[in-house]
Amino acid sequence: MLLRLLRTFLGRYRQELTIVVVLQGMQAMATLYLPSLNADIIDKGIVTGDHAFILHTGMIMIGVTFFQVVCATGAVYFGSRAAMGFGRDVRSGLFHQVSDFSAQEVSVFGAPSLITRITNDVQQVQMFVLMTCTLLVAAPITCVGGIIMALREDVALSWILTVSIPLLIAGVGMVVYRMVPQFRIMQVRIDGLNRVLREQITGIRVVRAFVREPAEVARFAEVNAEVTETALKAGRLQAFMFPIVMVVLNGSSAAVLWFGAGRIASGQMQIGALIAFLSYLTQILLAVMMATFMAALAPRAAVCAERILEVLDTPSSVVIPASPVTHIAATASLELRGVGFHYPGAEAPVLTEIDLRATAGQTTAIIGSTGSGKTTLLNLIPRLFDTTAGTVLVDDVNIRTLAPSALWERIGLVPQKPYLFSGTVRSNLRFARADATDQDLWAALEVAQATDFVRAMPGGLDAPISQGGSNVSGGQRQRLAIARALVRQPEIYLFDDSFSALDLATDAKLRAALAPHTANATVVIVAQRVSTIIDADQILVLEDGHVVGRGTHSELLDGCPTYQEIVASQMSAEEVTR
Repeated sequence: MLLRLLRTFLGRYRQELTIVVVLQGMQAMATLYLPSLNADIIDKGIVTGDHAFILHTGMIMIGVTFFQVVCATGAVYFGSRAAMGFGRDVRSGLFHQVSDFSAQEVSVFGAPSLITRITNDVQQVQMFVLMTCTLLVAAPITCVGGIIMALREDVALSWILTVSIPLLIAGVGMVVYRMVPQFRIMQVRIDGLNRVLREQITGIRVVRAFVREPAEVARFAEVNAEVTETALKAGRLQAFMFPIVMVVLNGSSAAVLWFGAGRIASGQMQIGALIAFLSYLTQILLAVMMATFMAALAPRAAVCAERILEVLDTPSSVVIPASPVTHIAATASLELRGVGFHYPGAEAPVLTEIDLRATAGQTTAIIGSTGSGKTTLLNLIPRLFDTTAGTVLVDDVNIRTLAPSALWERIGLVPQKPYLFSGTVRSNLRFARADATDQDLWAALEVAQATDFVRAMPGGLDAPISQGGSNVSGGQRQRLAIARALVRQPEIYLFDDSFSALDLATDAKLRAALAPHTANATVVIVAQRVSTIIDADQILVLEDGHVVGRGTHSELLDGCPTYQEIVASQMSAEEVTR
């Protein structure tokens, strides 16, 4: 999975990666050349007392060191560019993939997990790429070159390399093998921590209202302890790596000095060659240690890459047609033919055999008990979900054949939970139509009965709005969401229980102002209150996903028991007949 992700997103940085490999290669060669020069200084300069040779070779060493620093700096620079660009591209790919998801895929992954994958998971893989460019690339060059140079100094001591290197690889490999499951658990538990934290921040008012702070603190402490426990397990395993490296390094160095001293005493080896061999051994094992450090990052990066690709490989259930229809006649009509919807894995369908025809200038209301499928039905029209049976037509064209932009530009949706973005009143209203003038915005606010409180806010249209609209009341948030839909001036308005937070007087004023504004549009209203839909041209009554009544308010009062029960629970006899 990790290799596949790297191949997919690092391809465009071939030039930077090639430069990194070249610079790291030259830097490694320079590093390997220094012990040889140092050996020459000892054997040919210090032993013979040739000060000129020492000075000349020392200047060469300074030049080689400077060249090494320049190459290492350049490698880090280009490696950082490749790694940061890789991270940016992966985040962008994830963002666009999630943006194309229907509500169904978002609910499967969950918002906290998607946030973790786009941020923490990408960061882990990005760090792996950076460390690979700055550390790992030079490691094999140093290791192979060091072995060659060590053999050049003395072949008889090479058996130490054949023991120490496999021993180091085996010890580190065993630790890494046990770390992989812990990193997989770690990412899942970070998802859980994000979920709990997100719930508590979003629902802080509810927590305080019911004095649940101690219980929520305990719940957060529990998931936090789980993350900590997993991190400690992985940390303990990782802590074994460096002692293993140091034991092998120091043991090998001691072996070189022990057996090398005998060879020097017998005249088979010079002191400079022994010191050079020891330097090469150190470089080889340090290269293995750097690879070891990368081996510690690789398991977590592999787990994160698996989670990233899981999102990228998940297709949206709402499929955009290969050759979509982009232009259709504007008739402001809406039709549902035998529509059904069934959630994956659910025992029973949410909607069954729904038929509906709505035309311009007509208001259609949908009412029913909680869980009857009202919101699901409304979400099928803008393709937030795709029907599992039947067809939805907008302007007499199947919405599955329409380009998303051609569909959405005809629809103004006010969701059940209106959401406002951080910014200003103006930026939120222009979210529907970027070129809307201030006159258009005030006109929409006037219809939505929001003019008074917006004028009273400091700055008017430039008044700040917090994320989610948390600095305005629920009713104000609903009216701003309605105004946003009105700014678009669509052909089809979808109101999903969008008047529930309004008092009856404001509700009545808004609907009265809305009527002339939507005279040439199709209006579909999902509502719980009968008073909101009493004047609708047609009312659909849903029960358990089936249409059990259809008609006007008076017609349903005469022939639909379910509607009669809803009305009786909300209105007095005088109000019903009024």
